[in-house]
Amino acid sequence: MLDMHKDIERVLYTEEQIAQRVAEMGKQITQDYQEPLLVVSVLSGAAIFMADLVRRIELPVEMDYMAVSSYKNGVKSSGVVQILKDTASSIEGRHVIIAEDILDTGLTLSYLIENLKSRRPASIEVATLLHKQVEQKAKVDCRYVGFECPNEFIVGYGLDYAEKYRNLPYIGILKRSIYGQSI
Repeated sequence: MLDMHKDIERVLYTEEQIAQRVAEMGKQITQDYQEPLLVVSVLSGAAIFMADLVRRIELPVEMDYMAVSSYKNGVKSSGVVQILKDTASSIEGRHVIIAEDILDTGLTLSYLIENLKSRRPASIEVATLLHKQVEQKAKVDCRYVGFECPNEFIVGYGLDYAEKYRNLPYIGILKRSIYGQSI
């Protein structure tokens, strides 16, 4: 059996801390909207976050998914965004919340927001689980932020390295010896 936990330098946010913060975010979204929402998950990283978040929103919620890429199995964004899977439903006239796992440079999310705005939603906001403490290359305002996190390579709770570690129930710092590069 492979023990993924041994690859973690230290845990940043426990399963319990994540559950509590996601519940608080869901409660705030419920208070802010009081009407049906479309929550769009950015795959694959935000799928776990979105699943937990929508269960904490006490409103009618439709879920949809987009897959975008700017990493190509690296540790840094390439800055070139590709839409690999688009939403299945129309967002015109609807209140949309983008569920994102992590905001770092802002390049991917900025591109995604502009793309979705062109489809004329009633509103569009971002709920990100993590806001990485790095200089943003593109300014993105997140209405809902779970945690501020250090500039470390983190995995777990949907976040991956080379498609591994997503299923860890917590968020931890990956040992540098695993990915072998600086971030």
